Amino acid sequence: MKNKMPVKIKSLLLLLVIGIFISGFVSIEKDSEKDLVKTSTWYIAGPALENQETINRVRQEKGIIKVTAKDNPVGEIELNVLITDSNSNDGAPTNLSDNSKFVTITYKSSHLIKLQAREGNNEGTGCVHGGSHPRVDLKASPKKFTTVKIPWSDFKQDGLPDGKLLDIHNLCKFNFVNYNPVSGAFLEIKSVVIK
Repeated sequence: MKNKMPVKIKSLLLLLVIGIFISGFVSIEKDSEKDLVKTSTWYIAGPALENQETINRVRQEKGIIKVTAKDNPVGEIELNVLITDSNSNDGAPTNLSDNSKFVTITYKSSHLIKLQAREGNNEGTGCVHGGSHPRVDLKASPKKFTTVKIPWSDFKQDGLPDGKLLDIHNLCKFNFVNYNPVSGAFLEIKSVVIK
């Protein structure tokens, strides 16, 4: 006599498998459009009034990143965020899907910001200082928030027209850099969404 699984159990198993399959697609879809302002720890270096703790507290409470240059700032201000959140500022790189085509950023800035898309090491295992920094410019927008959609193909080494293109399969973080801050220069970011 063969053991036959009752029809109800087969139906339940089928529904369970379908549910797992569908929820997997939902989480992939959600993950591909996560907002780094909402989901990730941000880091700061340079002559800014805010420190890492302040930036992240305001981010969590008000949903915005705010950075302001100190009086008579010396050196550049660098604000950065990992693509995949980590316990440090140098986590492993992220391998974005071939379906990912651009990043959308909503920001307000008193000055030009260089947005670097920092790649991981050649082995694809770490995000150490140095390496490749394909970049684009974020124009000043001091009076109102601006939303820009930046295709990955716009990110080129040193911002040069013929610079090496960004490798989205080895992407560590975004660096928002003000190379020549003046007293009171500011940057506010409402969202950074990878699509």
